[in-house]
Amino acid sequence: MENRRKFLKSGLAAAVLTGTSSLAEQTGSAPQSLPAQRKGRIRQSASRGCYKQFTLDQLCEHGAQMGLKGIDLLGMEDWETPRRYGLICAMGYAGGGSIPDALNRTENHAAIEAAFRKNIPLAAKAGVPNVITFSGNRRGMPDEEGARNTIAGLNRLKKIAEDNGVTICLELLNSKRNHKDYMADHTAWGARVMREVNSPRCKLLYDIYHMQIMEGDLIATVRENIDVIGHFHTGGVPGRAEIDSTQEIYYPALMKAIADLNFSGYVAHEFTPRRDPLTSLRQAVDLCDV
Repeated sequence: MENRRKFLKSGLAAAVLTGTSSLAEQTGSAPQSLPAQRKGRIRQSASRGCYKQFTLDQLCEHGAQMGLKGIDLLGMEDWETPRRYGLICAMGYAGGGSIPDALNRTENHAAIEAAFRKNIPLAAKAGVPNVITFSGNRRGMPDEEGARNTIAGLNRLKKIAEDNGVTICLELLNSKRNHKDYMADHTAWGARVMREVNSPRCKLLYDIYHMQIMEGDLIATVRENIDVIGHFHTGGVPGRAEIDSTQEIYYPALMKAIADLNFSGYVAHEFTPRRDPLTSLRQAVDLCDV
């Protein structure tokens, strides 16, 4: 492991691993020579889609230097890449449906079950602890009916997750600004579903940005529902940009509340940088290192 660290510090890892020029040559700036030392109370990750100007290898190398522990929202073809840098894919896509079409409709259950039955064992083998799924849009369906359907769907899936030690995370999203008509748009709906499913391997992906828009009261809500929360995403409100003083959420207090609850999952940064992306990511990691 020590030799691996020395190799990564040289700045040549991406060149050897990907057959391209070194990271410093590709990005114009090499990562710091020593990885940042973190307190470890919050295990942090970064969402791949927010940093598409970098190759995945570049993002992993920089992330490892910042003290990240994972990379979020990778397709199956990329699950192994973070491991080259001492990271994991903290949240993976494994066929859990799409934002508009997922578990609140019974006609989607068979396809999601087939995908998870095939892919969750692969996630376990690759060290991916979480896979994502969604409620789906309402399209006129009452929330109670959608909850019953989602519970039924997760009940079909939970043994697959339990047998493989992988957690299925259903994401909470806002229906006010970004995902019109999405059903799982309040914590209470998602928490009710998870408590009825009653599996340690079925949890909520609590997206802080989305829940601030829909309901606020973040710290109290997290404290009341931490038993059914498996993962967090960050983002500044308004606009899903940096989580600094330009937006309304006070992340240090929220992170301290999460850490004080002994949360052992991951907090993944899913904001879209408006400034230098690596500087913004490092500042976010610093801010959440409580």
